[in-house]
Amino acid sequence: MAKVTFDTDICKGCGLCVSACPKGIIRIAKEKINKKGHSPAEMTDQDKCIACAFCATMCPDCVITVEK
Repeated sequence: MAKVTFDTDICKGCGLCVSACPKGIIRIAKEKINKKGHSPAEMTDQDKCIACAFCATMCPDCVITVEK
């Protein structure tokens, strides 16, 4: 089972990971704001993740870690 984590403190909410996810299970959080004032990305359904790491590859700030 894959495990995806986001360093939400430095995520700027650019949305590149959202568009890169083939399963469509990453979104920009609407109810959370990090210490830099941005809405960070979050996983909506961890069980559907296939650990392709497209999200981590697209992230310009390297805030995503994918573990298999």
